[in-house]
Amino acid sequence: MRDLPAAVQPYRRTPEFTEVTVPSALTRSHRTRAGTWGRIVVLEGTLLYRILRSPAEELILNPDHPGVVEPEVEHEVEPMGRVRFYVEFCR
Repeated sequence: MRDLPAAVQPYRRTPEFTEVTVPSALTRSHRTRAGTWGRIVVLEGTLLYRILRSPAEELILNPDHPGVVEPEVEHEVEPMGRVRFYVEFCR
């Protein structure tokens, strides 16, 4: 997983999601648009983050370890029990 570039700035944020309210679109393969980065911020619990490129990566996100979504890279998330998180979009 790459780091969020220093030059990008947040411009939008999702509502907070839980293991019950996470949209199904986030739990299956999807991607951001060209030039759009994301930061997955876990407020409590854990979230499995899959980066679906070759080679694929699986990362465990938690309050101490956010996820970075690269532009146009297929990815998905999976709640691992109770979780509360949001996604912040940057460009």
